[in-house]
Amino acid sequence: MRKGFPEGFLWGGATSASQVEGGWNEGGRGLDTQDCRPVGRGLTRAQKNSWDHKQMTTGKFERAIACTTTSEADGSCDYPFRQGSDEYHRWEEDLDLFAEMGMKIYRLSVSWSRIFPNGDDPEPNREGLEYYRRILAGCHERGMKVFLTMLHYAVPVHLVKTLGGWKNRAMVDQYLRLAKTLFTEFGDLVDYWLPFNEMNAGRFNPYNGVALIKDQEENYDQAIFQALHHEFLASALATKMAHEMLPGSQVGCMIARFCHYPATCKPEDQLQQLHDEQYTNWFYTDVMARGIYPEYMERYFDSKGIVIDMEPGDLDVLREGTVDFVSFSYYFTQLSTVDEGWEKTDGNLVVAAANPYLPKSEWGWQQDPMGLRITLNQLWDRYRKPLFVAENGLGATDVLEADGSVHDPYRIKYLRDHIAAMRDAVEDGVDVIGYTIWGIIDLVSCGSIEMSKRYGVIYVDADDECNGTYDRYKKDSFAWYQHCIATNGADL
Repeated sequence: MRKGFPEGFLWGGATSASQVEGGWNEGGRGLDTQDCRPVGRGLTRAQKNSWDHKQMTTGKFERAIACTTTSEADGSCDYPFRQGSDEYHRWEEDLDLFAEMGMKIYRLSVSWSRIFPNGDDPEPNREGLEYYRRILAGCHERGMKVFLTMLHYAVPVHLVKTLGGWKNRAMVDQYLRLAKTLFTEFGDLVDYWLPFNEMNAGRFNPYNGVALIKDQEENYDQAIFQALHHEFLASALATKMAHEMLPGSQVGCMIARFCHYPATCKPEDQLQQLHDEQYTNWFYTDVMARGIYPEYMERYFDSKGIVIDMEPGDLDVLREGTVDFVSFSYYFTQLSTVDEGWEKTDGNLVVAAANPYLPKSEWGWQQDPMGLRITLNQLWDRYRKPLFVAENGLGATDVLEADGSVHDPYRIKYLRDHIAAMRDAVEDGVDVIGYTIWGIIDLVSCGSIEMSKRYGVIYVDADDECNGTYDRYKKDSFAWYQHCIATNGADL
């Protein structure tokens, strides 16, 4: 029987460029879709979590594009992703902190619009490339591997205005230009490649996932799945390109994993759980890891009136571009039921059926460490490919004390419980190769668009109004994770 984590396990942390980087109008960077998501100043937490607020409209989009100056008076701080955590100016300090913690790997993303400001520029922005080269080289100089997300939601605004986002097949070629540039420029500096963050976001949050604006679509469901088909093609082609350009390279896929339990023993709830797993999880990883459109989606597409427009050879592309490993984000579990009156709670950009046996975070996310063990076993049984927990963490309100300390025992407990469950999965026989906390440093929350929902083991002195020094402070969880890494997860 296996005991504990394998030697060389990749302990680390994760961020995305749009949430941590800032510097949105520096270094030749263009505007992207995340820059256009408004904070919703004056709204209650419930209103911020509502689908109406999270959904992009043409009016909101155009107002955001018009707001492109930097002073607080003109409202640019209504768009917190533009400031992020100011890593653009503080990346060396952040990498030093990560190295002090003992991190083995840093999962980060590039900003497409920092490399190709409009997305379709004839040549990449050299200043943007040099910025990322310094960061990636800085990771290796500090003994950390690099796990690079090539597209973490943020698409250049110009491509949305001219092409309509991922529903347009022309996006595939534009993305592959980005991919080729990344492989050419950084092939010597990246250890693990991830073409797309949370591929199933195209369904549960189409603006983030596939850059669609709902009021511009006549048939929203059709546009969503056509866009997803184009992302599947882009992912497969990028994977094949990496394998050809960089022999031995490791390329993965990722979903936001929504682990479902049947709410009751009713056969109808059992069937609902099967369908929920297929439609929210398995479809996406089946395409990217197995290279097939699974048969169970035929009935789903028929029920929605969806007809995927495929060109000859598309299915061959998917079959030839399967990934080397499977990664996922894991935050909570939910129930499957046909009872429409079942109590609901919030989750990762979704509303979920509540489980009465689970505690919730202050943002309503159900905490279920055992669900991580179950998820890892399910994914290993289905794909037999190495697994990477690319995101896991707790968003909470933290308090910076006068002496610069931050006491977060609730985060330590969350991490301890989930890492223990992951260790159990390893001892179950699951091949887990790495774990990166989300977000390793405080950043703007993707779901609620606020800094006050903090995930990091490093505190950033900034508030929801973009006020603060942006200085970094170690939380108690910093020392805890440092010790966890030093003992390879043996002492939690």
